[in-house]
Amino acid sequence: MSEPEKLYRVGQLAELTGLTVRTLHHYDDIGLLSPSRRSGAGYRLYNGVDVERLYEILALRQLGLSLEQIACAITGETSLEAMLVAHADHVDTQLAAMQRLQTHMATVLATVRRADRPTDTDLLDLIRRVMTVDARVENYFDADQLAALAVRREELGEEQIRAVENRWPSLIAEVDAAITVGMDPTSEEAAALAAEWMGLLEQFHGGDPGLRDGMYRMQEENTEEIQRDFGGPTPEQIDFIARANDSRN
Repeated sequence: MSEPEKLYRVGQLAELTGLTVRTLHHYDDIGLLSPSRRSGAGYRLYNGVDVERLYEILALRQLGLSLEQIACAITGETSLEAMLVAHADHVDTQLAAMQRLQTHMATVLATVRRADRPTDTDLLDLIRRVMTVDARVENYFDADQLAALAVRREELGEEQIRAVENRWPSLIAEVDAAITVGMDPTSEEAAALAAEWMGLLEQFHGGDPGLRDGMYRMQEENTEEIQRDFGGPTPEQIDFIARANDSRN
């Protein structure tokens, strides 16, 4: 007699994988990962096939693919074995980068312990290496894009960067107030908010499609943490701005 099929509710799958329930709901909403079953009460139930598909999604995401690209990849002919090999190669690359960083940090630390002062070049190189292997950022930007971000930051200057950072909380509050009073997203007032919002985002990506898409993915997949640590934006605020921006284009 075969064992009964193991099924996971969305909360259980989130807890086991470290993902958020919101992320799994989003994957379902866009058709990337829909549960194979539903309970009598309508709860999402995921089986082993769904778990395998989720692994494929996460492996491809770590390789830097967008959710749209992942959707195309997992409906093709690529086997799970091929994805595992590619994922293993990616992990090996990350480990090698971490080992190089460890060696470099040991050299800088030895200099400090000799009571010598590390040169600016040492410290700048160390910063670059730390940024390059940062696990979270690597999920969304490749090495060339990280370099482009560094150049972008240099071009903007610290004063402009601080001005943008200081504007975000008040702009988010204004958008939240607009939603609360029921402002029409197609109104001129909403269009003005959307124009400023998109302008602030462009300060980051500079019109580069790759940087823009990486930024959107980072926001989309870390919504709860961004809200908790930085006060927003919420999905409702992003939806309002998206509709307002569509209406002005």
